[in-house]
Amino acid sequence: MFTNFFMNLRDHGVPVSLREYLTLMEGLQAGLAQYSLDDFYYLSRATLVKNESNLDKFDQVFGHHFKGLEAPEAEDLIADIPEEWLRKLAEKFLTPEEMAKIEAVGDWDKLMETLKKRLEEQKERHQGGNKWIGTGGTSPFGAYGYNPEGIRIGQKEGRHGRAVKVWDKREFRNLDDNVELGTRNIKVALKRLRNFARQGAAEELDLDDTIRSTAKQGYLDIKMVPERHNAIKVLIFFDVGGSMDPHIKLCEELFSAARSEFKHMEYFYFHNCLYEGVWQDNSRRHQNRINTYDLLHKYPHDYKVIFVGDASMSPYEIVYPGGSVEHWNEESGEVWMRRLLEVYQSAIWLNPIKEDYWDYTHSITLIRQLMDDKMYPLTIGGLEEAMKELSRKK
Repeated sequence: MFTNFFMNLRDHGVPVSLREYLTLMEGLQAGLAQYSLDDFYYLSRATLVKNESNLDKFDQVFGHHFKGLEAPEAEDLIADIPEEWLRKLAEKFLTPEEMAKIEAVGDWDKLMETLKKRLEEQKERHQGGNKWIGTGGTSPFGAYGYNPEGIRIGQKEGRHGRAVKVWDKREFRNLDDNVELGTRNIKVALKRLRNFARQGAAEELDLDDTIRSTAKQGYLDIKMVPERHNAIKVLIFFDVGGSMDPHIKLCEELFSAARSEFKHMEYFYFHNCLYEGVWQDNSRRHQNRINTYDLLHKYPHDYKVIFVGDASMSPYEIVYPGGSVEHWNEESGEVWMRRLLEVYQSAIWLNPIKEDYWDYTHSITLIRQLMDDKMYPLTIGGLEEAMKELSRKK
């Protein structure tokens, strides 16, 4: 079983060696992962994966090879909502005219207060109504129904894009920086952001200086210089999950090009809007959060900041405390965005949504205002304009 797993990893481009495989075997013999799939997963990932860019490929091979084994348990919810309340029996499909007649609650605090009251009062499953937590109705709370503004609970994915908060476990996927680029123009556009310098050990032959010195000395006098590299330092924040799923391939192409172009680059993931924490591994995003305050103190103000996201979300997620669809944020996304932009003067936002559609989404307008209109479409032309903006001296 383990030999085939090892070969499958190599066949799918994960560069594992025999030495690493033997290390995994030693760990198993030492009892580090006896009867737990979770323990074996983390042990094998720690011993076989040397670069975070291969984590996604490892997860895919692991899931395929050990299919049918018990999956990790879902994280605990704040309230225990019985599964039968949310069982998908009949979805609600309404005409545009019927949708227009349904009114939203209209206030964030009222929406949360109403949900709390429903949880306290409801004692049984409900379907097809307009008040209780259930399925197939027009209530603001539940699954597989319709409401112009509500909280989606227990549904695999969105259908109408109207939820202002989501109450379920969501798995996001890491970007892969080894994907085959669909076009080299992305790398060409990124090359506009350059500031070459020679630092470090002298390891590169300086041909011109060698010729001059040899002619002057009368014997071969080899001159070496440090390697010339792009000294620009970049922080990239990728929005992942939800409405960004259709743009994964484009983001992977950008990620791959940026990794090869910028020697000093750090990347982080967020969902919809920046809050108090970001992460670098989507499979461990709840356990291994990175405090946003720590980033502001760790990376100097001369770093260039690039946000990549569609900025498509409920406006509550930007302007309200507690507006995040996934957790209770003590401070609004707007507060955290302004904090970051105060530290890093060179910052832009790349949006994969067509620019013609931006004015029709309230949240995109809010993010553009926060970014001082430095939002650019994720196209070749948009990338070139964005790199020009980051190249300007502040």
